[in-house]
Amino acid sequence: MNKKILIIEDNDQNMYLMRFLLESEGFVVIGAEDGRNGVELALGCRPLAILLDIQLPEMDGYAVAAELKKYKELEHVPIIAVTSYAMVGDRERVLSAGATAYIEKPIDPDTFVMEIKRYLP
Repeated sequence: MNKKILIIEDNDQNMYLMRFLLESEGFVVIGAEDGRNGVELALGCRPLAILLDIQLPEMDGYAVAAELKKYKELEHVPIIAVTSYAMVGDRERVLSAGATAYIEKPIDPDTFVMEIKRYLP
């Protein structure tokens, strides 16, 4: 079974925490620090899910989500925005760009993996 989760996140502390939580539940985590690299890795590794920050260098999360949705081979891969963008309209904007779900930062370590699992096939 595919247990690969791609995290596209430029903050080292956020990446570390998400990686730690997911790996302790048996997932294999692949990390990208910018949007362009994240798209390339998604096409190459065919992850089970993609966790996507919105504030990214090179290509923001909105553009990344829209780009990922162009590829038929990724059409069933959930894109979960994990972001500190929490203003009115941010959730709708990221979902309309192509994300499947939205989780606000800071994440809750006690419930994070359970939230991610809700969107896995």
